[in-house]
Amino acid sequence: MHWRRDVSVFSCHNPAVMTSPSPALPPTPPPPNPLTLGYVRIAAYAVVTAVALGTPFALQAGAEFFLPITAAIVVAIALVPALEWLERRGVPSGLAALACVLSFLLLINGGLALIVVPASGWFVRLPESLPRIQANLAPLIDFYASLQRYVDEALTAFADNTAAQMQQVAVQTPTSLLDYLTGSAPAAAIQTLFSILLIYFFLAGWTRLRGRTIRSRGSFDDAMNTARVIQNVVDATSAYLSTIVFINAMLGLSVALLLWALGMPSPFMWGGIVTLCNFIPYVGPIVAAGLLGIGGLMTFDSVGLALLPAMIQIGLHTVEANIVTPLVLGRRLTINPMLILISLSFWGWVWGTPGALLAVPILIIAQTLFLSFRGERPEWAPPVSRVDRGEEENVANAGAGG
Repeated sequence: MHWRRDVSVFSCHNPAVMTSPSPALPPTPPPPNPLTLGYVRIAAYAVVTAVALGTPFALQAGAEFFLPITAAIVVAIALVPALEWLERRGVPSGLAALACVLSFLLLINGGLALIVVPASGWFVRLPESLPRIQANLAPLIDFYASLQRYVDEALTAFADNTAAQMQQVAVQTPTSLLDYLTGSAPAAAIQTLFSILLIYFFLAGWTRLRGRTIRSRGSFDDAMNTARVIQNVVDATSAYLSTIVFINAMLGLSVALLLWALGMPSPFMWGGIVTLCNFIPYVGPIVAAGLLGIGGLMTFDSVGLALLPAMIQIGLHTVEANIVTPLVLGRRLTINPMLILISLSFWGWVWGTPGALLAVPILIIAQTLFLSFRGERPEWAPPVSRVDRGEEENVANAGAGG
């Protein structure tokens, strides 16, 4: 299949054109009834409104199906640059996809072992640490003497009712991704395996799918536009996720080193928690600071020293959010904060914590598609993308191969 622009030239000196009789004009159709057009518009608006209002509830009700698919697509798109890097070095698509999936699983398994295993020990220690927490908070509680009785009752009830559950949770805590799959509910295990398989098959068929999509366009310009949209989505998603993963990992490592110097037990577990929570904008850092505050109250004997871990996290997060992230990302990945809040609230309501983690990547993909179809270049697109530097040849080869 070859794309070329055909230009037809009609000459006025062509006798066949000059002498052919003009065809009879068809009769003019009557104008449409305005009342009928009004009914059609109302029906169309009603259908669009029903779909818009019903989609969130459908996504929420079908979370067991839609959530793993969405998460797998986001992760697979983020892994496409690594896949293409391996393919350019002669690795077959299937092996390249397998290497990407295994690397991703090793990363997840390492994070699970780093965070969940030590956290189970802290969870078990919580009931026996309640007296220390109460003693640390005593100076603050003295200002609210009328609330002392209610605090004591709440802490005692919490310790009595959850001690047995803590021990059970500690025994059942997974130490790896395999333990999670074998110990979780069948539905969760099936969803996880489904997502892993979907990531693999998406990556293994990415090159063929991309070429088939480009070849289906009717002209060279349409093929170029399609290739540019695909590349913009891949570049934006992978650039955001890789950059944010690096920044959050450095933030967690910095917190872990300072906590280690402070003498806080399991410092790298706390660093992993800070890293994970920082993926959720605005809300995640607050949760991390609260957890560090509880951990400090369980560890240290003075309230000032107990609150120092939370203050370390707040201080480092302030530097990261206001200096490091704007310096690293610049304008390329700057998104309207109001859109981030709306996306975070929407997907958090639909799918809970997994939805909150996926909120910003989904927003980036949607906004990139919207701007690309409008013919605008996203601000986070590279200054000279691979489409502009060499995609013309790839598109031409795809067309010739069809």
